[in-house]
Amino acid sequence: MNVHDACDYIIVKATEGGVGLNHLKLQKLAYYAQAWHLAFYDRPLFDAEFQAWIHGPVCRPIYDRFAVDDGKSIYSRIDETDVRDGFDPDSMPKDELDHIDGVLEVYAGFSGSQLEDMTHQEDPWIAARAGYRPTQRCEVVIDPELMRAYYAARVSCEQ
Repeated sequence: MNVHDACDYIIVKATEGGVGLNHLKLQKLAYYAQAWHLAFYDRPLFDAEFQAWIHGPVCRPIYDRFAVDDGKSIYSRIDETDVRDGFDPDSMPKDELDHIDGVLEVYAGFSGSQLEDMTHQEDPWIAARAGYRPTQRCEVVIDPELMRAYYAARVSCEQ
């Protein structure tokens, strides 16, 4: 799966479910999909990394797709009109779609700001921003191994 397939699937599912979505929330939902996939399966869901931006984890290809191409800000609304032409979720692996569905069941009810606050309390984002002031620009990549270990430990604690 590539990052844009994951993005489009999240947009489609959110729209179908009547869930409001903005660019900030899309970023966080994609982050949690990646993080939990690393934790459960020890491999990334898609081919992109997240950086520790001021507003939480941000995937540069997702940001560039909407902010640059469509003139959206991090708070701009995202809906089915933002899905790429020809996107076909039926061509994607069912187990990966099921994984995203599970993440959406847990996280889609939160606002983008709530998800941002949640990531600010979690070790992967905190570690990547070490040494940066809260309002200072940061493009440090969040370590995928730290993401895997942190979320895997949360699974262990909940069992």
